[in-house]
Amino acid sequence: MPRRRWVVLTLLILPLLWIVCQFNSEDKKSIKKVDFSKRIETKIIGGKDDASLRFAIAAVVSPKKTFFLYQDMLNYMGEKLGRPIKLLQRTNYGEINLLIKSGYADIAFICSGAYIFGENEIEMDILAAPKVYGKSEYQSYIIVQKDSDIETFEDLEGKTFAFSDPLSNSGKLFPTYKIYMLSETPESFFKEYMYTYSHDNTINAVARGIVDGAAVDSLIWEYENETNPSVTSNTRIIEKSPFFAINPIVTPKRLDSGTKTQLRNILLNMHKDPTGQRILKKLKIDSFVPIKKEAYDSIRMMYRSIYKD
Repeated sequence: MPRRRWVVLTLLILPLLWIVCQFNSEDKKSIKKVDFSKRIETKIIGGKDDASLRFAIAAVVSPKKTFFLYQDMLNYMGEKLGRPIKLLQRTNYGEINLLIKSGYADIAFICSGAYIFGENEIEMDILAAPKVYGKSEYQSYIIVQKDSDIETFEDLEGKTFAFSDPLSNSGKLFPTYKIYMLSETPESFFKEYMYTYSHDNTINAVARGIVDGAAVDSLIWEYENETNPSVTSNTRIIEKSPFFAINPIVTPKRLDSGTKTQLRNILLNMHKDPTGQRILKKLKIDSFVPIKKEAYDSIRMMYRSIYKD
């Protein structure tokens, strides 16, 4: 082979070999950098883009699964509304809050923690909240590996831990409040911690032994336990939080009142027709119900206790 071609091949191969070597030589400290998330590109759910409403969802479960689960719901809402729905999926709650604040999202399914973190900067109206397993509440589960000798939250001191998202209530705020009550911070309490940016990835991180423990949304753990028990069976719940008001569907306050009323009515009546019932069943949602902002006071209390300034 001509010398020139050998030079070109060498220049192409050497960087690849370096990357492989770097990957294989990662030590345990790289755990903070583990990130299972992958952004899904914006998708259009029917109709012309210029007439669409923009619905933002964070990848609470893995990105591909989120789109699969919610695309029928957005199609349904679009048909009832007479306008197409455009899905804006992002990897974390901070990005979703930014979309609402900037006016780029017209409606969003957000975490109750993200709602509390953002309410002072973003004017939002709650449209409705899902009722799941008969109630519009959920918990934070503290989980460890099935065969772990860790029995209590306090036993996690000096261990590795996974949070789901910086703005998540179940996946960050509640365990941080637990640590705050011990007069510690995540930095001082844990040996190392990481963010997975989705609750099913958090479960996987514990099941595979990547971290010693984690905080996860109870509804996601129960859903995964029902649909993917081979993973959850490798985890064990060591603590359950009090019940919190469930994640709401919100709109920016500036969205016109007529559209808000239409969207609210679509959601609140979705369980009353056969098509809506089938979609909700797939999402493991009983129905959408009204909810007041005061329902989130217990989350506000934790937030204000930790972030006094």
